[in-house]
Amino acid sequence: MSVLKTLEGARPLFYKEVLRFWKVSFQTVGAPILTAVLYLLIFGHVLEDHVHVFKDVSYTRFLIPGLVMMSLLQNAFANTSSSLIQSKITGNMVFILLTPLSHRAWFLAYVGASLVRGLVVGLGVLAATVWFALPGLAEPWWAVIFAVLGGTLLGSLGLIAGLWADKFDQMAVFQNFIIVPMTFLSGVFYSVHSLPPFWHTVSHLNPFFYLIDGFRRGFFGVSDVSPWLSLSVVLSATVLVSAWTLHLLKSGYKIRN
Repeated sequence: MSVLKTLEGARPLFYKEVLRFWKVSFQTVGAPILTAVLYLLIFGHVLEDHVHVFKDVSYTRFLIPGLVMMSLLQNAFANTSSSLIQSKITGNMVFILLTPLSHRAWFLAYVGASLVRGLVVGLGVLAATVWFALPGLAEPWWAVIFAVLGGTLLGSLGLIAGLWADKFDQMAVFQNFIIVPMTFLSGVFYSVHSLPPFWHTVSHLNPFFYLIDGFRRGFFGVSDVSPWLSLSVVLSATVLVSAWTLHLLKSGYKIRN
């Protein structure tokens, strides 16, 4: 019964969050798709004949899954973090606090909406880039699993960032110095096997690397590391970050203060 109440309570807030980004979809969906296509045009054109990663896989094909996942992750994070910081600054957070929603309902609504936005953007990027090269789907279940886990993980991180930040400057620090570097240095544009030993080791400490590598496994059937290792790392990170987010929501961290 409590689960049904949580789901029923989360439904209107989830709908509100989805509607919030969809009403400005030209900015929240269209712009990231255009950015990914530009990355593909520039990097694919310049490096197509110079970079070879997997056998019988062109660089453009290799690049597409990385761009899809990078766009998914960045937009899942942006959805929850921007929603909370806007509510704080505009003062309409009080209207949500007046509702009898549990911390679990908050989590499901915000993270669920961020997952929807991430998946919509990711599918949009995939649809826009297949005109340049068909990446294929050798093991599609891995792509689905890592896409869902990635959206959930970054949606939870976005909630943490939104709870922590009190102004847009603080949010920009979190995104520009943590999220963007971790996504760019996760193997989106290259294989970690092409890196010097030190950076190769550092890359394996980045959980985003396992998201990208596991997601790419779904398209080509090959990856830099075992998909089961990637799954264990990503699943552990998602559970830990989700648990931390639920704890912060339950305690009212920087919401009721």
